[in-house]
Amino acid sequence: MTQSFWLFGSRLNIIADRTTTEGKYDLIEGYFPPGSQTSRHRHTRYSEQLYVLEGEFTVWAGENKAMLKAGETFLIPPGTAHAIGVLSDKPARGLIVASPSAFARLIAEVGTQNENEIPDMGLLASNDLLQEQACQTG
Repeated sequence: MTQSFWLFGSRLNIIADRTTTEGKYDLIEGYFPPGSQTSRHRHTRYSEQLYVLEGEFTVWAGENKAMLKAGETFLIPPGTAHAIGVLSDKPARGLIVASPSAFARLIAEVGTQNENEIPDMGLLASNDLLQEQACQTG
């Protein structure tokens, strides 16, 4: 059932989503190249838990900054402005649990099959489910 997509330079593999978890959570494996970083944004409908499998992630959440290594985890509660980056010269890989399920749908609707293809930002902004994902400062 695994589905793979590219979104903002990262490879995201949907392992489980609402169809297999009764809508309770999404499980996503992410591969993040060196130097990659998400824009600061917030999710209003779900929490996001990051577990580091390989490499190192930097997480900025609210006023907090955390440097995570393999085996470490970080919970981002709903409504918390955050960004996630790989600041080292090595890639990082992690598991993301979003609860309740919603993040996998965003990835499937906005992500691309081609690494070099630009996501449809109009779709991101116009889809009711995805509006919460639009990058917000704060």
